[in-house]
Amino acid sequence: MKLSIVIIGDEILLGRVTDTNSGLIARTLGEQGWTVAAVRTVGDNAADIRRAIADSMAESTLTVTTGGLGPTRDDITKAVMTDIFGGTLVHDDDVAANVDRIFAERGLTMNELTRRQALVPSSCRVIQNRLGTAPVMWFEKDGKALVAMPGVPFETRGMLPEVARQVHARFGDGAAVYHREFTVTGITESGLAERLADFEDSLPDGAKLAYLPSPGEIVLRLDAPCPLDEVEALCARLEAAAAPHVAGRSKLSPAAILLHKLRSRGYTVATAESCTGGNIAHLITAIPGCSDTMLGGVVSYANEVKTGVLGVSAADIAAHGAVSEPVVRQMAEGVRRVTGADCSVATSGVAGPGGGSPEKPVGTVWIAASTPDRTVAAVHHFSGDRDAVIDRASAKAIMMLAEMV
Repeated sequence: MKLSIVIIGDEILLGRVTDTNSGLIARTLGEQGWTVAAVRTVGDNAADIRRAIADSMAESTLTVTTGGLGPTRDDITKAVMTDIFGGTLVHDDDVAANVDRIFAERGLTMNELTRRQALVPSSCRVIQNRLGTAPVMWFEKDGKALVAMPGVPFETRGMLPEVARQVHARFGDGAAVYHREFTVTGITESGLAERLADFEDSLPDGAKLAYLPSPGEIVLRLDAPCPLDEVEALCARLEAAAAPHVAGRSKLSPAAILLHKLRSRGYTVATAESCTGGNIAHLITAIPGCSDTMLGGVVSYANEVKTGVLGVSAADIAAHGAVSEPVVRQMAEGVRRVTGADCSVATSGVAGPGGGSPEKPVGTVWIAASTPDRTVAAVHHFSGDRDAVIDRASAKAIMMLAEMV
């Protein structure tokens, strides 16, 4: 069955906020077999919202919207939904109690605009949003459903599992073919293919396994035209056949891959960053549960911090510059010494837009990775603006260490 997604908000159209909700919704419901027909983005305009919903419901069995459910005057989604599905705005005691709870927990004073969050269309079924004041609303018409979700990404992310559960309860399996992905590390593509030969030979008719290799990882994509319980059984068999190399279900970020490999060796990690400014540490600590592996980091932007905290030789900085192999090696080894970590990564470079030279143009980044056995350093030349250089250097540093562990 088909799914359409409508993202509502002027801030999305103006580029002030990046839409992350549509991809999350598509991936989550795609695991139930739903095929995305379209993703539409509209501003806080009643006619545009109404048109997007009409087009979505015409083409799909399920439509999911996000945004426009807040307490301010530009949040008009509830009014539009009432026009489309009928009914009137009525006070919901459970929503009101949820709003009171949230304000009390946050130590905030209730105001009249927020009290109006408890007004919901009488034509909807409320799914309580425990993460925010705007309830999730479920509408049905002519055998099709629309689920209106809040636009705040962490609320969408937190409520989506419950929405997915209720979608499955209402519609069952969305389609005949399910798709699952697994990230595999620490083995070559040919070695993995040999290991999985018997599994592939036993796949049911129509099912197939694809290998999607990239540096440091292989993503396995399983397409299975089976009932959901049989798909899960296939996934369990695949994980067992590929063990211990499966880092996780779905395509994992470089930081998640690194944490998996460090845990498998019982190693801890620390970071020493100059041009990346703490971004590597941020990527690692953004992953729940990383505290068992990530010890800490030093943003040694100034040379005085490189020498005073990490023990980098001032003479080497004077002779070679901060963006050099000797310096970045000493940064990696210094942060291991300071934190007691088993492994580390370090960066020193020119992120731009200024600061480059003919010898070290913008985008030049020295990266070092250190383990109990060795320290390796390499220079890279990344293209793009400052943000792109930082992002690319961070990912490269993480995968450099992951490939060494």
